[in-house]
Amino acid sequence: MTYKSIVLNLNIDGMVAPVIKLGVELARRFDAVLIGFSAADVPPPIVMEGGTTFVDESMTRQLQNIERRIEDIRAEFGGLAGTAVETEWRGAVGNPTRLLINVACAADLIVTASPESVFSGNVHRSPDLGNLIIQSGRPVFVAAADQKSIRLNKVIVGWKNTREARRAVVDAMPFLRLAQEVRIITINEKATDAIWNSLNDVVAFLSRHGVQAKVEIFPEKSDGGTIVDVADAMDADLIISGGYGHSRLREWICGGATRSLLENDRLNRVMSH
Repeated sequence: MTYKSIVLNLNIDGMVAPVIKLGVELARRFDAVLIGFSAADVPPPIVMEGGTTFVDESMTRQLQNIERRIEDIRAEFGGLAGTAVETEWRGAVGNPTRLLINVACAADLIVTASPESVFSGNVHRSPDLGNLIIQSGRPVFVAAADQKSIRLNKVIVGWKNTREARRAVVDAMPFLRLAQEVRIITINEKATDAIWNSLNDVVAFLSRHGVQAKVEIFPEKSDGGTIVDVADAMDADLIISGGYGHSRLREWICGGATRSLLENDRLNRVMSH
């Protein structure tokens, strides 16, 4: 398995150059097509009493500004990617989460920068990462802040024997094969035989795919911050994890570990659901 197509999400607000450079590097490493994507929308119009829709001049201006900004991002994407890799472009006015989920069918991997606010951001201006992870059906690479390139000296897998973690290991196999060192870590107060058996099984599975891994169990409470603390202490270049949670209408509800990983912009993360 390898990544032959990568969707690169470019948020309409803030700098996009660092994540474009990262996307180009990843596309070159995997000989993949790089699909640039950017979308944003204006808040829905006000519905007056009697069902009359009110659209004021400010909404029209916002729409025009979004269209201009998307064109500017498209030009910057083309300029930085150049002829280094094969590229495509997808830009549109609309809900960024929904449109990015729809585009996910064209890619093996979604790459995005860390948004300024993961859980209270403007859903009209940047994708909701929780819903993206749970609904896209693709691994999502969330880059560290201002990340322009990536080392793969040390990769950590946050492991528990669940569907999400098993999916994440398979989805991230191209990264694991490039890593110089792979550590599979489990955080649990009790190192039971079942835990050790699952760790040994995943080590054997990776070995059959040419990946040599070591395992460690940290006998601590599995709270949200622990896996982030371990990754920081190990100076990890990338952490691979299942994304745990569920969507309820438009709300994303996730567990402590997933929330901590998404909120930490110092780490590169690959997450699958």
